[in-house]
Amino acid sequence: MKATAEFWRDRRVLITGHTGFMGGWLAVLLKELGAAVGGYALAPPTTPSFFDCVGLGPLLDCDVRGDVRDAAKLAQAVRDQRPAVIFHLAAQSLVREGFRDPVATFDVNVMGTVNALEAARAEPGVRAVVVFTTDKVYDNREWDRDFREGDRLGGRDPYGGSKACAELAVEAYRHSFLSARHVGVATVRAGNAIGGGDWAPGRLVPDIIRAFGAGAVLKLRHPSATRPWQHVLEPLRGSLMLAQRLCFDPHRHASGWNFGPARESQRPVSWIVEYCARQWGERARWEADGGAGINEALRLGLSSAKAEQQLGWKPLWGLDVALDRTLDWYRAHAAGGNMLEPTRAQIRETFAAVPSESVLGSAR
Repeated sequence: MKATAEFWRDRRVLITGHTGFMGGWLAVLLKELGAAVGGYALAPPTTPSFFDCVGLGPLLDCDVRGDVRDAAKLAQAVRDQRPAVIFHLAAQSLVREGFRDPVATFDVNVMGTVNALEAARAEPGVRAVVVFTTDKVYDNREWDRDFREGDRLGGRDPYGGSKACAELAVEAYRHSFLSARHVGVATVRAGNAIGGGDWAPGRLVPDIIRAFGAGAVLKLRHPSATRPWQHVLEPLRGSLMLAQRLCFDPHRHASGWNFGPARESQRPVSWIVEYCARQWGERARWEADGGAGINEALRLGLSSAKAEQQLGWKPLWGLDVALDRTLDWYRAHAAGGNMLEPTRAQIRETFAAVPSESVLGSAR
């Protein structure tokens, strides 16, 4: 079962965190599939933002501003929008911010998730809930193998730890409440997503774009750190496939799922920067930051064997294509104009690589 327009057309969907980078891409993707998409989130977290660059607001069926820590307001938004599927992406998603404000990080990522699950529990029309956590939920001992879904959860920094706690909250709600109502609940542990429209501070690709665009020297905290890099559309496509399965069989697929790239796309930070520098040209320069940094894992890899075997999902773009499309998006943005059509073009290019029954609908 692929992500099909036949399934998503006119289906009511609520995305928490739709004003963010990944939530914004998901909203455009679902609108391309013809879904009725509503959102609940704070204002866009950066200026510029993906949300504003594509003009996402007018495309949505409902756009509510609110904090996921406000349980009453979130519950009211769910009641008003009556979604069949909820994608919960609203979060404090930055590792460095987790060190700066760990209390807020745990509050947003744990209690925000609990509030979303409680709102779903109270809405009789909800059939599936997909909660996005992170690839950093695992107890990372720097093993020379990729993490599998059954590995121990941990999180040695506030961000990863808060997301591991969110995983436990999901499991508790699944077994205590939602499974009995035949609501499918799953978590998505996606690899490091890259793509156009991310301007978050402290993330590699946005830092590359800011430094190279200004002709400044890019400072890298951990050039040798390896991560599972992938284009943002890869885990989003997998999440749509997962949500469809949850609607048809809410029990079999209600668990945690890794969506990561092929092994050859798990590259060190320095490789990513060197590739982007070659594509960018002579103004691109970088160097290692010799100062003391925050404590981050040097190696992180995901095994997506479960998603490949049980969902039929696999990554479509290699790392070179993912980086090329990301740089293409930022270049188009720098040239001026609305970024909706370039975004749609990349979505359609991705779906052109899957079987014909998975093609996008014509709804816009």
